Amino acid sequence: MSDGPAPLRLFCATGNPGKAREFALAAGERVAIQPLADFRAIAPCVEDGATFAENAIIKVRHYGAHASGLLFADDSGLEVDALGGAPGVYSARFSGAGATDESNNRLLLEKLRGVDDRRARFVCAIALVDNGRVTGVYTGSVEGIILDAPRGAGGFGYDPLFYYPPFGCTFGEVEGERKFAVSHRGQALRAMLQALVG
Repeated sequence: MSDGPAPLRLFCATGNPGKAREFALAAGERVAIQPLADFRAIAPCVEDGATFAENAIIKVRHYGAHASGLLFADDSGLEVDALGGAPGVYSARFSGAGATDESNNRLLLEKLRGVDDRRARFVCAIALVDNGRVTGVYTGSVEGIILDAPRGAGGFGYDPLFYYPPFGCTFGEVEGERKFAVSHRGQALRAMLQALVG
């Protein structure tokens, strides 16, 4: 005897284990988020959009061809006011080919050396595709300040440098569920889930 309807199944197109963990955290009981099978075997798409939303749509159309049903992809990154919004859509590859979280963080600190205005925000856009048709784009953002040295070993990407005043700590110092409750990615995912399951 069933305890209720089966959860809605959503495929997620990401090779980033940090993102995959965060998405799984937020799924809840009514939605089952699964990584797209053989994601790493699929030739990557060229993310040449000028905005996070454009890149999310490029990704979801590309990977949606390899999934039956609902699939989502996100593009997200950091915008720093003093750098004119950089690294922006180049956040993951800010320090060039072969970029790592450490090399990106190092470059960001170098560019902000001696800069007083350290306001920044994380931005996320999630695009959803249903059997090849883009059905929605959902966004979120969260404001913070870039510190002059990393703090905390949690999270990924720029999290150890991103100080979130309401928490009094960086995203690298806070547990995943608490971060996801306020983060750009959490906001965008919750907006998508609200549209899907109410």
